Amino acid sequence: MTETLTSGEARLQAQAAPEGEIAAATHTLVIGPYLARGAYGTGPGQAAPTRSVEARLDEATGLAAAIELDVVESLAISLPRIRPSTYLGKGRVEEIAGLIRAREIGLVVMDCALSPVQQRNLEKAWGAKVIDRTGLILEIFGRRASTREGTLQVEHAHLAYQKSRLVRSWTHLERQRGGFGFLGGPGETQIEADRRMIQERMTRIERDLDAVVRTRGLHRQSRARVPYPIVALVGYTNAGKSSLFNTLTRAEVVAKDMLFATLDPTARATKLPHGETVILSDTVGFISDLPTPLIAAFRATLEDAIEADVLLHVRDVSHVDSEAQAEDVGEVLRELGIETSADRIIEVWNKADLLDDDERTRLLNLSGQGKARNDRDSAAPVLVSALTGEGLAALTSRIEARIGRNRASFAVALPPEDGAALNWLYENAEILDRRSEADGTLHLAVRIAPEKEPRFLNRFTAARRLGRGG
Repeated sequence: MTETLTSGEARLQAQAAPEGEIAAATHTLVIGPYLARGAYGTGPGQAAPTRSVEARLDEATGLAAAIELDVVESLAISLPRIRPSTYLGKGRVEEIAGLIRAREIGLVVMDCALSPVQQRNLEKAWGAKVIDRTGLILEIFGRRASTREGTLQVEHAHLAYQKSRLVRSWTHLERQRGGFGFLGGPGETQIEADRRMIQERMTRIERDLDAVVRTRGLHRQSRARVPYPIVALVGYTNAGKSSLFNTLTRAEVVAKDMLFATLDPTARATKLPHGETVILSDTVGFISDLPTPLIAAFRATLEDAIEADVLLHVRDVSHVDSEAQAEDVGEVLRELGIETSADRIIEVWNKADLLDDDERTRLLNLSGQGKARNDRDSAAPVLVSALTGEGLAALTSRIEARIGRNRASFAVALPPEDGAALNWLYENAEILDRRSEADGTLHLAVRIAPEKEPRFLNRFTAARRLGRGG
């Protein structure tokens, strides 16, 4: 059903257009205004960032490139302090104004959070559109979200962001007076009316989202009746989650060398080597300084991660700031209330194909994959390449072992001539131990998935239960 907008909402959307879609061909300047190391405090939450200025600026430039903006220049600025009116100092503002005129720049991306006043003052000084990090990420999310839920969540987050910046859209009302003429400022009545209109729209979106969440809950309940374990991929944006998802499930989720290539969650059923079915879920990528409204907005899309039996934390180990990215992912997971205990997370070191031989050998030794050992019991990371398939057998083995901790295990004795039964066990169960007697009798310890346990017990009536986990 097509939704009909009121005339006021249509007017709001038209006035909000400058805050919304940005032309891809716009000449863009990316500015990284970062506090100098000595300007950070020593209290909780005031520590200086762990990643380098160059890496932060490269990421901001990558965000702009993700929506095909024409980035003509990027500039890092070291700030001794933040100015309340323009964020930057007066001299810097004038210097950048000259650069904007010389390069015919129409859009400036500030890799920071700007207040509405700072944003308005910079636009006046530079004669160009200015957006901050939150506005840029909202723009990306708005273009990439494709599901009903994702679209609603992006619109809700965008309206909340726009609500505090309405004054920027109504400069044409400065000739009007609000109230009785001596109360409030220019255009106050119209701005307040639009603010109420935005709040009403946000309330309707929240109701729609509640309905979507209820539908998702029904889907989860139907999945619970077929108790497949959930394995969710989480990680920094562009770490290769979607590529790994495609390789493991033979799906065709969009996977590009680009920040936020995919936003909407995708789930597929796939089989592990010993036949157990799991639901593999690909989730939205995380990023440093993810705006708080977006964390709240995308909580529902991460429900599979919240309820997952196993989390695969996918890391791009070829990236210079891999450690800092991992810390950012952990922080967002904690903000979302997602349990990050060691027995739930498997760390996946992806993009091994981009490493040189020495670094690959070093990481293999750290992960233990280069040694003769029982990999199933290891809590060490797994080095893989979603592109070449390197390490994927070790990864699926680790997933099986992690899921199998709460699976039933059995002792089975087979006569040497019963090759069909032995083949069935290798195809449908996980073989934990195997030994032979002098007469050829095979003694096996096997672990079996719950959905296959009835067939197993029907076929191997003499099997002896060993317990859970093997």
